[in-house]
Amino acid sequence: MATINGKEYPQLAILKMTSQLRTLMTIIRNKDTKRNDFIFYSDRINRLLVEEGLNYLPTREKVVQTRTGETYVGSEFVGKICAVPIIRAGLSMQNSIREVAKRIRIAHILIQRDEATAKPIFFKDWLPDDIENRFVFILDPMLATGGSANETIRSLKLKGVGEDKIIFINLVAAPEGIEAVLSAYPGIRIITAEVDQGLDENAYILPGLGDFGDIYFGTD
Repeated sequence: MATINGKEYPQLAILKMTSQLRTLMTIIRNKDTKRNDFIFYSDRINRLLVEEGLNYLPTREKVVQTRTGETYVGSEFVGKICAVPIIRAGLSMQNSIREVAKRIRIAHILIQRDEATAKPIFFKDWLPDDIENRFVFILDPMLATGGSANETIRSLKLKGVGEDKIIFINLVAAPEGIEAVLSAYPGIRIITAEVDQGLDENAYILPGLGDFGDIYFGTD
């Protein structure tokens, strides 16, 4: 549970701000950071976020024999996972989830923000036929107004995915976006690295870091 502006959000998890994470966040926010460094350190943060997301998947007991001949009572994950990056910026996060989740299906959804209205525009999705039977990790580094996230969740629910199976993994969030998503879909979970001050008059996150997709893919 996390508290934002005096309001408690049971479904929101914010990474513990360790000295390592603070340093990584400082590097990617710095306007003077070179693109190759931005990519490298963003990927490091994304792996931390994915690892945290995996903590919320269900497990069951599993007993194995160790190489010493002894018995170890452990656990194993239950269910299949599908990662759904929101194109384009969300594509920057899919390598990180592949590195820590060996058997995972990658799907995609194309939603873009109308810069004039800050509203999401849905174009197309590419989802597996069994999406309703999977736990879904939505991937998008920036949570501003929450419009794209809400449109993605709406699309997933239309395909039969329950809110309790949806985890939205995000790098930087605005309080307005968190409120918009969790008020509309209180059953999902949001995992973020840091919550910023809020949005400016153009619905950009402050202090933010700029257009994540443009920096990561070299189109700024």
